[in-house]
Amino acid sequence: MSNELHVITDDELHNLQRIELEMLIEIDRICRKYDIKYSIDGGTLLGAARHKGFIPWDDDADVVILRHEYAKFKRACRKELDKDRFFLQDYKTDPEYRWGWAKMRRNGTSYIRAGQENQKYHDGIFLDIFVVDNVPDGWLARRLHFLACFVIRKGLYSVVGKDNEANPLYRNIYRLMSRIPKDTYFKARNTLAKALHGRRTELISHYMYQYPKRCKFGLPRECFDEMTDMEFEGYTLRGFKNYDLYLTRLYGDYMKLPPIEQRVPKMEITGLGLVEPILPPIK
Repeated sequence: MSNELHVITDDELHNLQRIELEMLIEIDRICRKYDIKYSIDGGTLLGAARHKGFIPWDDDADVVILRHEYAKFKRACRKELDKDRFFLQDYKTDPEYRWGWAKMRRNGTSYIRAGQENQKYHDGIFLDIFVVDNVPDGWLARRLHFLACFVIRKGLYSVVGKDNEANPLYRNIYRLMSRIPKDTYFKARNTLAKALHGRRTELISHYMYQYPKRCKFGLPRECFDEMTDMEFEGYTLRGFKNYDLYLTRLYGDYMKLPPIEQRVPKMEITGLGLVEPILPPIK
């Protein structure tokens, strides 16, 4: 496969968003049927609040879910997910997958991230499912926890970093880290999560994803208490009832549009394969 960057066209972006919408609707269907609490997340939540759908130039979709709710969702998917169209991907369902969050993939498609052409996991068009855990409340404990998550995150990334990192020193560090089995990193991540399980901490975080500096340690746990219906591209999805607090912590003044030059897809890809999604009628 060529490593030349693929510049996504407007028609491709529209098709890509419709495929992501198809997956969002499937997740929502399963979660409603089995009383599983989730929220759309990141730019998808921002899009619902600001545009009542996708941010026009956004090329990905996100949902967020507490770990115990994800366990329920994963069990439900075993019998409920339309497996002809979709694949729920995490490090347990795909032996080659090593990112720290789950994904829903659309079968019959491809979406090759730049620098990841040699990875052997399912590479269909995806949406991210961020599974979040508690963060320590103490000043020192929070920072030590952040450092541990940083090391684990870089260890999981090391198979890509050892080939793509420009700095020779960091590239060699990644080479060393890549020799450690990925399951070792995941066991360390799971140990951190279990140590805080059952508590109600001030913050919740996805350990393997780097948040902006304004919320580097995590986002308010209280936002996960209550969800509400939100309009999204004419359909109804679930989102935080207190989405204003969540989005303000994540983005600052989230209703302000970015400069025109930043209103472009953010993912760098070298391959894209699309299908026609199957969307239910808008009620």
